[in-house]
Amino acid sequence: MRASSAHRPSLAVYRWSGSRHEPRPVPMPDLSAPETIVAIATPPGRGGIGVIRLSGPVAASIGQALLGSLPAPRRAALRPFLDATGEQLDTGLAIWSPSPHSFTGEDVLELHAHGSPVVLDLLVEACLALGARVARPGEFSERAFLNDRMDLAQAEAIADLIDAGTATAARAALRSMEGEFSSRVRSLEAALVDLRIHVEAAIDFAEEEIELLSDAGVSGRLAILRDGFVALLASAEQGRLLQEGATVVIAGRPNAGKSSLLNVLAGRDAAIVTPTPGTTRDVLRERIDLDGLAVWLLDTAGLRDSVDPIEAEGMRRTRHEISRADHVLYIVDASDANARAALVDEVAAFPDGAAVTIVLNKVDLAPVDPSPAIAVSALSGHGLAELRCVIKDALGYRTGEEGILSARRRHLDALHRSNAHVAQAVARLSTHDGTELVAEELRLAHEALGEITGRTSSDDLLGEIFSRFCIGK
Repeated sequence: MRASSAHRPSLAVYRWSGSRHEPRPVPMPDLSAPETIVAIATPPGRGGIGVIRLSGPVAASIGQALLGSLPAPRRAALRPFLDATGEQLDTGLAIWSPSPHSFTGEDVLELHAHGSPVVLDLLVEACLALGARVARPGEFSERAFLNDRMDLAQAEAIADLIDAGTATAARAALRSMEGEFSSRVRSLEAALVDLRIHVEAAIDFAEEEIELLSDAGVSGRLAILRDGFVALLASAEQGRLLQEGATVVIAGRPNAGKSSLLNVLAGRDAAIVTPTPGTTRDVLRERIDLDGLAVWLLDTAGLRDSVDPIEAEGMRRTRHEISRADHVLYIVDASDANARAALVDEVAAFPDGAAVTIVLNKVDLAPVDPSPAIAVSALSGHGLAELRCVIKDALGYRTGEEGILSARRRHLDALHRSNAHVAQAVARLSTHDGTELVAEELRLAHEALGEITGRTSSDDLLGEIFSRFCIGK
């Protein structure tokens, strides 16, 4: 935790009690201690309620100055909110949570005021005048992590819950926030520690090394550990999809029915649909909930030869989005024989590695054999349920699974690296490469796992993670 870099001069802070002409000094604590932070914890703008949050050693004296007296711990109390001159700023609820039984593990005060931006700003200014400073993004959660109130994966799950785009994503984030993901990681860590003790004992007792490492139980425990990695990686991959969402580009020739398909998948008229080719000039983004997965559908300009500079720019943007999409739906007008004939060459021109599903649209006008494509009609709704399933399968998303956990790319990276080190340990054990090398692989696997919960995380990583949180969390 960061301490104040310099001693500030002692402040005589006054609050009026009874008569407004009788100042009463409120003693300030040692400001060389960790700083007290303050932030508005509710979204910007007007609202029914606005929340001010303070955390740190000065929170108690600030609360006394603003409220007259602190409420009973963890009890909401109605109080007038005063500034340093005794001027009443508002009336609202105050909640006092003394250390260590608070979100951050420090003294925490919350003021629930009316949601006027002016009032909330005045309350923050009063807190600043009484010795607090404005919190950095994510600093409350960072202090909770540093004070062992939660681990790093749980702290990240708070941000994931706030950003959840679907109810499924919110439930997955809540499970991780409550520690389910961390518990499974710690279970793998415990198994690794047990194996490390066994292997390192073989190093310490060289005369018994062969017997210790040839024990069938070691190989069996390593196999169980590998199974644990596989199961957790599968759940975490689903959680990463839920947390990040996916991007699907709808591409094709003009008038293939791209905008109509976007509208029917989105369930509203998001895109303009006309018989005139080239109506869509820019990229139109629409988010849909695909059975719990947030998917951004991108309607793009039709691909064709054109000398129109505006249309050419639209096609350049289309190709750019195709190059970075998670998946591409290439729409073909089933009633256009020339479009069907040119399909293979057009798809072959896509960037290497682009994942493409060919969709024959308007099959209500010209029924065709869709193999290996999928046949749909944006007008009649034919094939749309199958198309949704195809999109989910292409993205690797599986519905109806209990226990999906919110996870991030860095979690998956750490799990893959840890699993790879365990696999290497298995290989070295089978080829008798040396007990020290087996022990080193298990140590590296243990360190990689520790990155998930923050046991072995660097300061740079922590700064990067918490800087992406919203202010007030």
